[in-house]
Amino acid sequence: TVSLDDLPGKVMVMNFFFTRCPSICPTLTINMKRLQSSLRLKDVTRKIDTSFVQFLSFSVDPTRDSAVQLKKFADRYGVNHDVWWMLTGDRKKIYDFALNEVKLSAVDGEGVDSNFIHTEKFVLLDKDRVVRGYYNGLDSMAMADLAGDIIKITIEKDKKKKRNLFRK
Repeated sequence: TVSLDDLPGKVMVMNFFFTRCPSICPTLTINMKRLQSSLRLKDVTRKIDTSFVQFLSFSVDPTRDSAVQLKKFADRYGVNHDVWWMLTGDRKKIYDFALNEVKLSAVDGEGVDSNFIHTEKFVLLDKDRVVRGYYNGLDSMAMADLAGDIIKITIEKDKKKKRNLFRK
């Protein structure tokens, strides 16, 4: 069992998919994998931990997508399990999160059916769990924008931290 609270200080990129999807989900997964690779996360060759971002893929078909099924799917696409979690759980909680917390219904309008969420959108959340953008996971330009926005968010200064710049 995991929670977003298990990821303090991390930027998150998430999508909603299902493993039996014959249309957009395989391409979304390939594009998320490319994004994961392009950011060179957990670069063990340089002994640098650059895992400032966590990828989350929520199955919208938790009845069929068991943890075992998700693991098989993830392994087929070469997912780095340290920085990319494929998640399942209570259907109502997943759908409530997608529709009410990350507002996919507002972004896709008629494209999101609240009975079965199936969207090409990736959602970017900052360290404070604020939605910072929606990106078409099927569009290479949108994916380039997402990669750039991830970097920008990670280098933003924390406005909540007090900084003592001067001394008396």
